[in-house]
Amino acid sequence: MKPAYTRVSSKGQLVIPAEIRQKFGIEAGTRVKFIEEGPKLVLVPDSIAAKLRMIDAARGITAGGPSMTDSLLEDRRLERERELREEGW
Repeated sequence: MKPAYTRVSSKGQLVIPAEIRQKFGIEAGTRVKFIEEGPKLVLVPDSIAAKLRMIDAARGITAGGPSMTDSLLEDRRLERERELREEGW
């Protein structure tokens, strides 16, 4: 996405361009927070719709990788076998 520019009004208000509002689920009444990150000021939408969009965007990013659940279950199985051997089973 190329940069989008807007101006701050004399009342301290700013207009978020429509393309950005649509992309991030920002609607009238959406709460936003401003976060300082060094020299940057980051605007983050704080609405259910925006959060759901972020979750949807993250869906599948670990697809094809190792299953942590399988790994944890295997570790626990090996640990239990070791415990049983130590107990004489």
